[in-house]
Amino acid sequence: MKAVHFGAGNIGRGFIGLLLSQAGYEVCFVDVNEDFVSQLQKRGEYPVTLASDGQETVMVNNVTALSSVTHAAEVVAAIAEADLVTTAVGVSILKFIAGAVADGISKRVAVSAAPLHIIACENAIGGSAQLKELVHAKLDEDTRRKADASVAFPNAAVDRIVPLQKHDDILKVVVEPFYEWVVDSSQMIPGYTPIEGVHYVENLEPYIERKLFTVNTGHCSAAYLGYLRGYETIQQAMADEPLTALVREVLEETGAVLVQKHGFDKAEHSKYIDKILERFRNPALTDEVSRVGRSPLRKLSPNDRLVSPALQACERGLSYTALTRSMAAALLFDVTDDPEAVELQAAIAELGVEAAVTKYTGLAADHEIHQSVMAEYGKLKK
Repeated sequence: MKAVHFGAGNIGRGFIGLLLSQAGYEVCFVDVNEDFVSQLQKRGEYPVTLASDGQETVMVNNVTALSSVTHAAEVVAAIAEADLVTTAVGVSILKFIAGAVADGISKRVAVSAAPLHIIACENAIGGSAQLKELVHAKLDEDTRRKADASVAFPNAAVDRIVPLQKHDDILKVVVEPFYEWVVDSSQMIPGYTPIEGVHYVENLEPYIERKLFTVNTGHCSAAYLGYLRGYETIQQAMADEPLTALVREVLEETGAVLVQKHGFDKAEHSKYIDKILERFRNPALTDEVSRVGRSPLRKLSPNDRLVSPALQACERGLSYTALTRSMAAALLFDVTDDPEAVELQAAIAELGVEAAVTKYTGLAADHEIHQSVMAEYGKLKK
């Protein structure tokens, strides 16, 4: 079986590519990084080390790569012949790969009705649906009709902590042992072959929100609060017990929403929170606060990990003040090599913090969550 995977970065190699190779796929990475591409072509394998006590290393084989810049025609041909296409590029980059995916689909459906699944493995709700919209906008009506019959874009939720890292071997990647890849089976083409290691569910939304509102909300909360206390890594921040208690408060608020909305068992979800906090503390990983907190504008957007659970808590009459504390901490994330952090600080300086909050969160100044953010911001500024 052949898979084309967009994104040969740490997540692509250390998570998606690893699982696909272990499930028996030949994996062709597509990336703009010519060094990654040439090394993958030359070697056909790379090492992945688990950040555990044993530091086990596995070799990922049956892999190659193409450059999305210099091998454009070959990328299209690979998609036309693939059994599976996956992405791990960042949701904002999907628009840049949509053209190649559309061209590959066009070439494919002109000669074959063989099923193809395209799964966006991104930190976003409905990532595959977003990619489908971008791709379909580039297809003519007849091709779109053929594609609807044989090409599916099932949404997915993915979870594995893979920090920024540098090694002498540019292909080596260190990942945490834990992973979760959940795919919406209701959006798959009937008769599909399951990928070993992937969990298929009929209703994906509870799993997406559980991951986004626990792992991602907790991680960025640890980053923003840790930044304010001068910590450089998440592990340093999570060694601070009072700070860890603040992160737990956030996850108890999001957990109350998840339990009420999706019917998760309260005791089981509490264990899930414990597991997530334990993962953040993993001493075998060094994850920089600046990486985890990166892109505060995206993290503060209305449908993302902070504002969305706060709004849902508010609607249900549940507590959200720990979440607004994390939002306030994000407003103070002043990292000069992060373009979004720079833009946020410039907006606060130009518009004032109240207007900046409204601009990026969509919360009106008279909204009770907005007022809570301002109150928490005042406390943190002191």
